[in-house]
Amino acid sequence: MRDLAKAIHERVLVADGAMGTMLYAAGLPAGMAPELWNRQNPGAVRSVHAAYIAAGSDIILTNSFSGTRINLRRHGLEAEAPELCRLAAEIARQEAGDRVYVFGSMGPTGELLEPLGTLSFDEARDAYAEQAEALAAGGVDAILCETMSDVTEGRAAIQGAHLGCSLPVICTFSFDAGRRSMMGASAAQVAGLWEEGLLLIGANCGHSLEDTLAVISEMHSLLPGVPLMAKPNAGVPSLGADGLSHFDVGPEEMAAFAPRYLEQGVRIIGGCCGSTPAHIAAIVKRLAAST
Repeated sequence: MRDLAKAIHERVLVADGAMGTMLYAAGLPAGMAPELWNRQNPGAVRSVHAAYIAAGSDIILTNSFSGTRINLRRHGLEAEAPELCRLAAEIARQEAGDRVYVFGSMGPTGELLEPLGTLSFDEARDAYAEQAEALAAGGVDAILCETMSDVTEGRAAIQGAHLGCSLPVICTFSFDAGRRSMMGASAAQVAGLWEEGLLLIGANCGHSLEDTLAVISEMHSLLPGVPLMAKPNAGVPSLGADGLSHFDVGPEEMAAFAPRYLEQGVRIIGGCCGSTPAHIAAIVKRLAAST
């Protein structure tokens, strides 16, 4: 496997799309921790990874988004967090082999940090360190702190990742329609996290392709020359008659935005909620046609 830092300077890498919406479409029961399927239904998780690799992804993310002990506490799985995260990494690594990079996904804890909530910075950092250590043990190539909204929690996740392993660390925030995160963080505030020792920084999830692009453009101006990552949603969801969320941006429309992201310093591009292997295949095709 090539050095990741070198790879992102040689060419743009394409990440995968959604994991959660794909697993729900495969039958994951509502309310169940997706990480449980790493043990109970690894074949379903493996199938999602395989579909994205077949679509042309250079990077796949582990099924560990909610895998901190703090998040899994809600399901009575706090003590099993390291095992479930290690399994997530092992499943992805086995499917990726040495052809595709594996990023260990670490999402928000779901708790508010002090002083707004009761979770201390140290407790959050240590939970992320435990998760990063387990993901590294399972064989990931980098840690991705993703879908963050609170700058303080983002910092705790980054510092925890560095404590838990020696792998490259990436951080992406989710921005709403007002181009601020749910917790009010601006692109400028998020850009300040670059000093925590990141390989890339950027945005994922979010309100729309346009809003995410605007945030990425601002980061590009704030951090000239810094490699960015963009992994936007496939538009805005609506609840279908089948009880599942359906997103309003198709593969071709999403792919049409890809060159615009690249113009703003993006070196890793993919999809988040609602995106499918078809979206990723369209992005791969569009990028191939433009180079």
